[in-house]
Amino acid sequence: MHVWRKTADPQALQKSVVVRDSFLPFSPPLIGEDEIAEVVDTLRSDWITTGPKVKRFEQSFAETVGAPDALAVSSCTAALHLSLLALGIGSGDAVITTPLTFCSGVHVIEHVGAQPVLADVEAGTLNLDARAIPAAVERAERDLGLRVKAIMPVHLSGHPCDMDPILAIAAERGLAVIEDAAHSLPASYKGKTIGSLSISARVPVLTSFSFYATKNLTTAEGGMLVAPPALLQEARLWSQHGMSRDAWKRYSADGSWFYEVVRPGFKYNMTDIQAALGLHQLKKLPVFHQRRSEIAYRYNDAFGAIEELETPTRRAWAGHAWHLYVLRLNLEQMAISRDQFIAELHSRNIGTSVHFIPIHLHAFYRDKYGYVPEDFPVANHEYRRMVSLPCSPRMQKQDVEDVIDAVTSVVTKFRRPVKARQFVRAAGR
Repeated sequence: MHVWRKTADPQALQKSVVVRDSFLPFSPPLIGEDEIAEVVDTLRSDWITTGPKVKRFEQSFAETVGAPDALAVSSCTAALHLSLLALGIGSGDAVITTPLTFCSGVHVIEHVGAQPVLADVEAGTLNLDARAIPAAVERAERDLGLRVKAIMPVHLSGHPCDMDPILAIAAERGLAVIEDAAHSLPASYKGKTIGSLSISARVPVLTSFSFYATKNLTTAEGGMLVAPPALLQEARLWSQHGMSRDAWKRYSADGSWFYEVVRPGFKYNMTDIQAALGLHQLKKLPVFHQRRSEIAYRYNDAFGAIEELETPTRRAWAGHAWHLYVLRLNLEQMAISRDQFIAELHSRNIGTSVHFIPIHLHAFYRDKYGYVPEDFPVANHEYRRMVSLPCSPRMQKQDVEDVIDAVTSVVTKFRRPVKARQFVRAAGR
């Protein structure tokens, strides 16, 4: 529903702006009665923590992404941490990754005692630029005296990284690849589902997924790791306190109480309550993905001809998961900043976000490694003009149109006259 509010600006949509009468959340989950019934069934069963439904979820997920097996864990962060542990990465080692990612993917490198070494992103997809990786490897090894052990590409927003050159660099240098696919279910690269690349790769490839509340598939909190069998077994040991038997193997009718601790492990297990959600969310994933795609295409149609806006880049080989729809503002053509743009949308009851504040701008990493914003110029520049718009299968047609109306009204109200744009360009601002 709309209410009409008068505005004092005579150029803003004939002195009137359409404003929703309720706030549109950025990315609410879509939970149905099937999930609720499965959770209730779990609560009435003998198993509420890691048990038979987790195993079913792992098997179904592995089949969906084309992996031989999968490990369900408490978060994507846990899956990334386990990947590093399974590969034996630790003190004196380095991992090459992107500055344009969520902080947890870099934190886990610190947690194992290794050092994250950042390489800049492509201006189009905003993903790790393979052309920047060799220089980052050389900097780590020559200047920092580290052993580079892995590359961690992040499939940002659901658009896969260009994996062929990354895998080629990894093979040439004997490196593992740890894919952060938190945004990328069900994305594909050149027809191969993200999660299946390890089958044909010449190097170890481990892939981590997220089932956080905003993700394309949710278990409220949770994640999944797929990897070559030996590495997945090593990760499984680390995920359950380093114990040789999990609870299902110890407490089921055929189990044995005896176990040994073989690693100083962590408690990263998923529960059957979470898996109950995941089993039905996985079945609905194709429908969810179709709806996200429809929303993204409608946005592209609406915003593609507006010169103040830049719609997301999509490569011809990319199967996009459309976890996020990231609009970029051509700020030299507008009289407001990105943050003011977001505030204007909020005043129109449209929720937004920014993905992400680059790693090298955060105080911990900035202070520890002496970064300045210009160290990664593409990530720094693009971050300052990014806005993530609502893109959720819960959105109705009118919700999508409300977002389009709000964005269009803000652009109309705050676009610069042509002469002002020329002045801004000449001033280098």
